[in-house]
Formats: sequence, structure tokens, C-alpha cells
Amino acid sequence: MSSGSSNTPSGGARGHSRWVRSTHWIVAASVLALAVSGFTILMAHPRLYWGAVGNDLTPALIELPVSRNYRHGGWELSTPSFPDGGPAASVVRTYDILNENSWARSLHFLAAWFLVLTGLIYLVIGIFSGHLRRDLMPRRGELTGRMLRDDLTAHLRGHMPAAPGGPPYGLLQKCTYCAVVFVALPLMALTGWAMSPAMNAAYPFLSGMFGGTQSARTVHFGVFVALILFVLIHLAMVSLSGFGRQMRAMTVGK
Repeated sequence: MSSGSSNTPSGGARGHSRWVRSTHWIVAASVLALAVSGFTILMAHPRLYWGAVGNDLTPALIELPVSRNYRHGGWELSTPSFPDGGPAASVVRTYDILNENSWARSLHFLAAWFLVLTGLIYLVIGIFSGHLRRDLMPRRGELTGRMLRDDLTAHLRGHMPAAPGGPPYGLLQKCTYCAVVFVALPLMALTGWAMSPAMNAAYPFLSGMFGGTQSARTVHFGVFVALILFVLIHLAMVSLSGFGRQMRAMTVGK
């Protein structure tokens, strides 16, 4: 989560507001719980599909090399279920599936609602306080290809000034935070709902938005990878620009 502002003299760093610090750490804890539980759920079936249907008997779009369920060897010979040789058949796995993830599903569902509700609180306060417009949204004059290129080049070369512990932000920061707040996190919530049997039964258009439940699961995983990369880069930037100062600003607000 990005940072907000408090009442300090104009022109310098305004620091992080108390509501920003609170929502930041709730979101951080939620994302950590979602990452751990989500990876555990993924290990039970590390295959991604596109469309409405996907299982061990259908071709996978992507097969991830995680857990012993990866390339398990397939199934025993199928046994016809009907004497007349009908299409229905039963099969038996040739391996002991790793599927102990009931705790992970419960934790994932709980952490997801913490993330969604906290994110909504952040957006509402951010809109009415002016934080989103003032601190997060790039201004028209600065959103140019040249300024983006210059800011990216400075970051890649390590030419970063010590962070002031709050706004104002650089152009690359603003664009990244906006992408996370307005695109990645809402997309994670929508694809998560599209995979939920209860939500899908009540609102079938959710899975239809992504071309099917399995497509939503694949998009969900892709956004998850992008968010993990964001977190890793974010932590690296915090460390390089003054870890102690940044942590004090995001905890005690000084």
C-alpha cells in the first residue's frame, strides 16, 4: 500500500497519516497470509487451464513444478462403467496426491476479506481526504515518456536520493502504486470471487468475465506473481533508500 500525508509544512515530506499506516500493515499481513495459503492450495493441483473446465484428464495450459503432484505419472487403465461400453469410465490415480489444504482454504478466504474490506476503507478515505488525487495520481504534465524513462534509468543505475519517509513520490512510484491499487488488487478480488462456488452460483457473470472459472484461476495466479514481484522490489527500494527512516515513518509516523 502506498503512503499518505499528514499536516506538515508544504514543500517537504508530509509523512504517513495514521489511517494509512494502519491500512498498510493490515494489507501487508493479509497479503502474506494469502501468499502462504495460496501457494499451499496451488501445490494440491499445480496445473493451470483456460476456459470453464480443467482437471487431470484435460491438457494444461501451464504445469508448475511444485509439490509431488507435478507430473505424477497419470492414471491406471480406465475401467468402463457400463457393460455396453458407454463413454463413462472410472480411473485410479497412480500416486498419493498431496491434498492437505483445508486449513489453507479457510485462511485464504479469511485473509481475502480482510484485504478487500481494508482496501475499500483505504479508497474511501483516500478519495474524500484528497490523498489519492494529491499524492498518488500522476499529474498531467509529468506523465510523459521522457520523464518515465529518466526516472526508470535513475532507479536502474541506483541514483536514488534518500527517501523522506512519505510523500511526495517520484513518477515511477506513483505509476506503480496506481497499478497495484487500481488494477492488480481489484483484479485479484474479482478473479477470486469468480473461482468461489457460492459467488459463482449467485453471480455467474463473474466467471464469464474471464471466460470461465479456470481462466479466472490462471489470471489470479498471474496477478499473484506480479504482486509478489512488486513486494520484493518494494522491499528492496525501501532498504536502498533508507530502511530505518522508512520503517519509522510507516510505524510511529516520524
